[in-house]
Amino acid sequence: MQLVIFACLAAVALAAPQQREADFIDIIRDERVDNGDGNYNFLFETENGIYQEVAGRPGDNGGQHMEGSFRFPLDDGTIAEVTFIANENGYVPQSDLIPTPHPLPEHVVETLRLVDELVRQGATWDDQGTRVSRRK
Repeated sequence: MQLVIFACLAAVALAAPQQREADFIDIIRDERVDNGDGNYNFLFETENGIYQEVAGRPGDNGGQHMEGSFRFPLDDGTIAEVTFIANENGYVPQSDLIPTPHPLPEHVVETLRLVDELVRQGATWDDQGTRVSRRK
């Protein structure tokens, strides 16, 4: 009977989830400053290349202005990096990884130039796109 109980306990111990050292990543830097008046900055870095640095300050009308950067390793070994500003105009990131739109075709550029010229000359359109005024 004791052998059966021992075997059951051994089976439970072996079936328990095993934690491996590789599952943990050390934090090598963690710096935080909060002045209590809305001004703050922090920096965070791990041993595997994850990094973030942010500085904030009070903005207009109770808002908050932030700027900073973050980076992290990609599967191919390269490092992705993003810098950003966040303020009353929204969140504006910059990175080589962010897709950019294709350039407008030349005929669209020409059409927009023509519309700008017509507006300078006083042309107007209704909400259906029909021109309601002509050149003077």
